[in-house]
Amino acid sequence: MVGVGIFDSLRRRGRRGRPGTVRQAGPDDTRHLDEWAGARRGVEAYVEPKTNVTEATVVLVAHDGEWTRRRIGGLEAAQQFGHRRSIPVYEVARVGYPKRMREYTERKKRGQAPG
Repeated sequence: MVGVGIFDSLRRRGRRGRPGTVRQAGPDDTRHLDEWAGARRGVEAYVEPKTNVTEATVVLVAHDGEWTRRRIGGLEAAQQFGHRRSIPVYEVARVGYPKRMREYTERKKRGQAPG
């Protein structure tokens, strides 16, 4: 029999990051972005600025508005990612999110099929 303390899961969770530290982008984030972009067409990247708790993030938006978000090392890292994949990169603070992304999210909320 293995004893499991009531606070064990909290202790394990705390190892990932300390309170007050910025969550950094990692290889899993980059792998997800690569795989996601490779499986869709018409993908564009929208860089979101760093916050107090999260490193900069990038939102990839496909032609139909489907999207995903992951941490990235910053605007320069996003531009390098976009260059490698031939994906245009925009700053959300300057251009906002594309209409198709908002429409996709609304369709999902209503339970309608994507596209």
